[in-house]
Amino acid sequence: MKVLFTVIICFIAGMGAGLGTGFAGMSAAAVITPVLVTFLDMEAYSAVGIALASDVLASAVSAYTYGKNKNLDIQNGLVMMAAVLVFTLVGSWVSSLVPSNTMGSFSVCMTMLLGVKFLVKPVMTTKETMEQVSPRKRFLQSVICGMLIGFICGFIGAGGGMMMLLILTSVLGYELKTAVGTSVFIMTFTAFTGSVSHFVIGGAPDWLVLVLCAGFTFLWARVAARIANKASAKTLNRVTGVILIVLGAAVLSVNAVK
Repeated sequence: MKVLFTVIICFIAGMGAGLGTGFAGMSAAAVITPVLVTFLDMEAYSAVGIALASDVLASAVSAYTYGKNKNLDIQNGLVMMAAVLVFTLVGSWVSSLVPSNTMGSFSVCMTMLLGVKFLVKPVMTTKETMEQVSPRKRFLQSVICGMLIGFICGFIGAGGGMMMLLILTSVLGYELKTAVGTSVFIMTFTAFTGSVSHFVIGGAPDWLVLVLCAGFTFLWARVAARIANKASAKTLNRVTGVILIVLGAAVLSVNAVK
C-alpha cells in the first residue's frame, strides 16, 4: 500500500509539473517539492533535488519540441544560461544553510501572479518585433537577469522558470512561444546543475520517488509542449495563465494541508 500511495502521489506531482513545464516553462520543483514534503514527509532539501532532477528530462523534451517548431532562441539563451548556471550553484549552497520552512513561498506567489498577468495582459509580441531589440542591450540584460534567476533557482529550486518567462516576455520582448521554448532550454541545464549540487551536498535521493517523478513529469511535459506549439498566441496566453493560477492555488492548498 505504501508503494501504491507513493506512485499515486508522484503521478499527481509529475502531471502538474509536466503541464506547467510544457505550457509555461515553469520549474517542476514549484509543484513537486511541496507535494513530496507534505504527502511523503520528505525533507525539503532532498525534495528540491528530486524535483530539479525531474525537471531535466521534462525541460529537455519541451525544448526539443519548441525548437522543432522554430520557437527557441538558442543564441541569446546561451548568454543567459551561462550566468544562470554559475549563480544556481551559489544559490544551492546558500539554501543548504537555510531552514526548510523558509523555502518555496516566493515561487507560489510568483506562479499565481504571473498567471493573472497572462490573463489580464497577454503577451502578443511578434517575432518581427523581437528582432528589433539591440543585440548589445539584450546581451547585458541577459547576463544581469541570468544572475538573479540562477540564484533564485538554486536557492528555492523553483521560481527560476517563472522568472525567466517574466524576464523574456516583459524585459527582453520575446513572443510567448519563443519565451517558453528558450526558458525550458535554459532550465534543462540549470535543473541538472541544481540537482547535482543538491545531491552532492544533501546525499543520495530516494531513487524510487526520483524515477517516478521524472517519468511522469517527462510524459506530461511532452504532451503539453506539443499542444502549446499548435495553439494560437491568444489561446496559449489564456491556457498558460489558467494553468499557473491553478497550480499556484494547488500548491497553496497542499501547504495548508501540511
